[in-house]
Amino acid sequence: MKHYLTQDPWNIVEESFHRDYNEITESVMSIGNGRLGGRGSFEEKFSGKTMLGHYVAGVYYPDKTRVGWWKNGYPEYFAKVLNAANWIGIDIDIEYETLDLNTCEVRNFRRVLNMQEGYLERQFVARLKSGKEVEVNAKRFYSIVDDESGAIRYAIKPLNFDAKITITPYIDGAVRNRDANYDETFWDEVRKETAYGEAYIELRTRKTGFHVATGMCVEIEQGGEKVDYQSQPIKYEKYVANRITLDCREGQETVIYKYGVNLSSLNYDSDTLIKEAHKYIQRISRKGFDKMLFEQKQAWADKWKTNDIVIEGDVAAQQGIRFNIFQLNQTYTGEDERLNIGPKGFTGEKYGGSTYWDTEAYCLPFYLSTADQKVARNLLIYRYKQLGKAIENAQKLGFRAGAALYPMVTMNGEECHNEWEITFEEIHRNGAIAYAIFDYVRYTGDEQYLVDYGLEVLIAISRFWSQRVNWSTKKEKYVMLGVTGPNEYENNVNNNWYTNYIAAWTLRYTIEAVNKVKILDQEKYADLIDRIHFREEKEIEKATHIVDTMHFPFDEERQVYLQQDGFLDKELMPVSDIPKGQRPINQNWSWDRILRSCFIKQADVLQGLYFFEHEHGHDFVRKNFDFYEPMTVHESSLSPCVHSILASSLGMKEKAYEMYLRTARLDLDDYNNDTEDGCHITSMAGTWLAVVKGFGGMRVGLELPKEQKEIVKKARKENKTEWVILPPIPQSINYQLVLRPYCPENWQSFSFKIRFRGALLDVITTQQNVTIHNFSKESITLCLYNEEVTIQPESEVTTPIPS
Repeated sequence: MKHYLTQDPWNIVEESFHRDYNEITESVMSIGNGRLGGRGSFEEKFSGKTMLGHYVAGVYYPDKTRVGWWKNGYPEYFAKVLNAANWIGIDIDIEYETLDLNTCEVRNFRRVLNMQEGYLERQFVARLKSGKEVEVNAKRFYSIVDDESGAIRYAIKPLNFDAKITITPYIDGAVRNRDANYDETFWDEVRKETAYGEAYIELRTRKTGFHVATGMCVEIEQGGEKVDYQSQPIKYEKYVANRITLDCREGQETVIYKYGVNLSSLNYDSDTLIKEAHKYIQRISRKGFDKMLFEQKQAWADKWKTNDIVIEGDVAAQQGIRFNIFQLNQTYTGEDERLNIGPKGFTGEKYGGSTYWDTEAYCLPFYLSTADQKVARNLLIYRYKQLGKAIENAQKLGFRAGAALYPMVTMNGEECHNEWEITFEEIHRNGAIAYAIFDYVRYTGDEQYLVDYGLEVLIAISRFWSQRVNWSTKKEKYVMLGVTGPNEYENNVNNNWYTNYIAAWTLRYTIEAVNKVKILDQEKYADLIDRIHFREEKEIEKATHIVDTMHFPFDEERQVYLQQDGFLDKELMPVSDIPKGQRPINQNWSWDRILRSCFIKQADVLQGLYFFEHEHGHDFVRKNFDFYEPMTVHESSLSPCVHSILASSLGMKEKAYEMYLRTARLDLDDYNNDTEDGCHITSMAGTWLAVVKGFGGMRVGLELPKEQKEIVKKARKENKTEWVILPPIPQSINYQLVLRPYCPENWQSFSFKIRFRGALLDVITTQQNVTIHNFSKESITLCLYNEEVTIQPESEVTTPIPS
């Protein structure tokens, strides 16, 4: 781990320049607005360790993956979000010396990511080889108000000299992806132009044909007055700039304002891109930097009003959770249903910026609770619109009759992952899509989504599961062969418990959804089954038989689910037995050794018990946790949060806090030595889950009829169960918010805000009490520590925390 960043509640602070860690800092200090984003690199030239990265959401390239051992059904390409034109560049030359922090003596360096107001700021004093000293103050942001633009304020002051300083603001489209094969470039130039203080370049992606126009406008002030400067236009291949030379005096600040736009053919006619870029630049430059920054601060203030988490007494934890929430909010806003959440967001190139199952399994609950309902709905619509491609993906593997296999990695719905054990085997991703539909409907009450979209997706996924299993005569059960579960340190196994369970659950939920939609809208149901050729009686009969007779590996002696058949044949040992210096094992061991070991990359059986905790008893979950957690190396960013949530549920407070801190500060402290590749954006939603579902005990549970409540109360009195065991879901059902918060021992208090069915609640938990504010204009009834509580409009209740 690395501890060079200063802990601060609202800021990520680098107090002095750490050259060796610069790529890590660039990742951590990335900024974006949901449509554009980039790493926290320097505006001026830097010849040291750096990875320039600027990204336009939705613009990608299909990199070839064909190899000699090609297999039928293998994806044609691996999609990657492209490193787009560098619009932030401002070269500084002082009498033939270039300002470059890799070759200068640097002091008073400070780089700050201001999460409260949404901007990146940097200050330093540089001493050139000639002895000249300059002070620089730079601030930039991507506007979330004008979300196809960004702005920079770059101020430079000579400290011990008068001289001519040459300033060259530029746009450089001759960029590469670090992971490009054979240094391949992905952009072709279409057109470019420069004018007084402005420059534009239009690039087109090879193969996919996306057009992106990048434009800039530059204004300069000295002594607080606008400078009417002379500029020399510069044009090279894929490069445009304006060179400006100014007389600068000792102690006088020269301020460069640079406004940038990136417009893509996703949103504009490609024939008008440059024209539209001109109009956009003119509009934002008329606003000016200060007004744009003021609007930015207001917009972020509005976001924090509804999704901030406040922790008193633990600055490291506070900084960690705000960092995670900040990155999630600037990665995805939900404004465009064509976009999704890449595992690295706008912070790096790893994983290609594509959509994974992380969105449905981890990110959806965050947006359900912190944003308008349409944001989460758009995440589901994204998958619905790709259903046709999911059916094509399944057809390539030999499935038929409308069966759908959603991709592990995608840009447009087509599978584009280039590792066979993931592409063919990690099919549990299908279950995450189904679970997301269930999660959304349960949380919002939006049953119309099932009618209009959800049921069609569920039937297609269930058709896949019905064909993917096969009947074992020996076991007299349905089995699932040749899969990879969430634990990617096990490939090509038989009967991964999680995969089998979520497949059977999906079939069960689909049957329930069929019955629900038939009641809600018989006409639409009839249209759907006719359009997709759904043979209701036959398909439901098959699905029911699978649900009733699926094989779930189980160890009678230990009373735990087995991760897969044969798991107990391994040499079982805890992670603590791994020799010092050999972790992470994925960076020190051969793949063969990893596959033969018992060590688990991330929650697998425990992932299923996190999703379906309500279907298992408290003691049973505890036995599985005690068995699997000691063998888990947490070398997936998605792992610690699940363990933290379950540990909280099980009363294992120290373990819950340990796992929370690991997920909250995974990138800030570079736990797995991989932050330089970019931050783990999708797992950041897991950090939020660890607080809200872990320490906050938030669930959405059945609001049972009175007689069933009495049964549950009796069971709890007799200590038979900690949680309600869900009965089969009836046709008319109500869900309610459930809260069981506790405060970690080293915190004074914590609070979180959540939206639920139109209500906005603030839940404040101390060591003694929990107070819930209802900011809504309607009352809400929820379950707090197993008791129903009604909170009146714009009022609050306070309850002691049970011992």
